[in-house]
Amino acid sequence: MAFGLCLLFLLPAPARAELICLLVADAETGTILLEEGDCDRRVTPASTFKLALAVIGHDAGLLEDAEHPVMMWQPGDPDWGGDSWRGAVSPHDWMRDSVVWYSQRLTRALGAERFANAVRALGYGNADVTGDPGFGNGLERSWIASSLTISGREQAEFLHRLLTRTLPVSPASMAFAEGLATGHEVSGWRFHGKTGGAYPRRTDRSFNYARGWGWYAGWAERDGRRVIVVRLAQDEERHPGSPGLRSRDQLFADWPGITARAGL
Repeated sequence: MAFGLCLLFLLPAPARAELICLLVADAETGTILLEEGDCDRRVTPASTFKLALAVIGHDAGLLEDAEHPVMMWQPGDPDWGGDSWRGAVSPHDWMRDSVVWYSQRLTRALGAERFANAVRALGYGNADVTGDPGFGNGLERSWIASSLTISGREQAEFLHRLLTRTLPVSPASMAFAEGLATGHEVSGWRFHGKTGGAYPRRTDRSFNYARGWGWYAGWAERDGRRVIVVRLAQDEERHPGSPGLRSRDQLFADWPGITARAGL
């Protein structure tokens, strides 16, 4: 008995995070099936913005298909994502491994005016891609703990328009972005979507690593039924790894209970 108690004390404590929004909606109609928390609170989209950028990049002719164009990491490019960020990266790799510098190559190729117009046309969150005030870094990080913000409800609305092909871009560009989303099998459902994680910036421009935001924005399919699923949480203390991946993993762990509450 004492040995069992010792093992319990050795187990790592579960990550503590506040659920900000959980939203499940019918993908075809947009009807909300389950809403928990404050789904109107806007925060940085972080890497969930890659779904919108995939639409924009393809519609602008910068992205061809899942394997083209391949871009090469260059010294000075962000590489905190590890080995998968260094070397050759295709659009598929970019989405799967959440490669920041690939996004930056796309936004720089668009230029500030075309980038801003494209985000505004999609009606994506507050559509503010100016970046940090006074730093002129909108093309590098407006979607990462900076000027661009979006709510859970707005994430779901964007996904609904993507899946129903009602965004103001070509149907091929929406199909491209849909096909690029990362897939997972969870309790008999097939998920497609994107994680996102970022940390609030303090007034001294340092990051608060104890309060990371973690997103999952995507959709799930089973037996011909498709639902949009959005989850946003915020850490209550510092943890190793990505808050986006933790939010996704908690969503997947909770999915059987979520489907019951949503009547699925």
